[in-house]
Amino acid sequence: MPPRPEPARRSADAAADVDATADVQAGADVDVGTLALAFDHAPVGLCVSLDRRIRRCNRAFGDMFGYTSEALAGQSLALLYPSPDEFEQIGAQGLAVMQQTGRYSDERIMKHRSGRLFWVHASGQSLQRDTPFACAVWMFEDISSRRAVTTDLTVREREIVRQLAAGASSKQIARVLGISPRTVEGHRARIIRKVGASSASEMVARLVGLV
Repeated sequence: MPPRPEPARRSADAAADVDATADVQAGADVDVGTLALAFDHAPVGLCVSLDRRIRRCNRAFGDMFGYTSEALAGQSLALLYPSPDEFEQIGAQGLAVMQQTGRYSDERIMKHRSGRLFWVHASGQSLQRDTPFACAVWMFEDISSRRAVTTDLTVREREIVRQLAAGASSKQIARVLGISPRTVEGHRARIIRKVGASSASEMVARLVGLV
């Protein structure tokens, strides 16, 4: 029969186990704290949404829209869109893509608390592809310094500009919006006149800040 460990040896081994467990726990606490620090102080807007409601967002996200992060907690993302129609339309487009890939990104016009409209780049990752909006993580970047909103457009015109800026054709836009290509062309012609451009390409260039 092998000799039993001395009492002092057993106590030392137990203490070592406790210390090792404490070290692991401390490491986990540090990791969680580091992640929280990175989230809260990231230079871009970060948001965790549940069913398109803000579960948590960081300071940069709140500042971008003119709110504190605490004030936005629990709010619908619809609050940050120029109109309910745009909230629904962009949501429907994002949902379809996220169900296939789990990810979605675009450049869109959003609304500051003051009512000012501005362009952002948005990118999202769903945690559940079958129900993408159940829980998603979003990154928002204010790109108004290179793409300013300079023309007063209707909800439909803003959506068409967003699609044109992404490189979509009139037929593609018509299919996405459920309207005819001729209607898209009519909207595009009115936008060209509003902007004072001589062509569709010049209109897009002006609206996205290239000229």
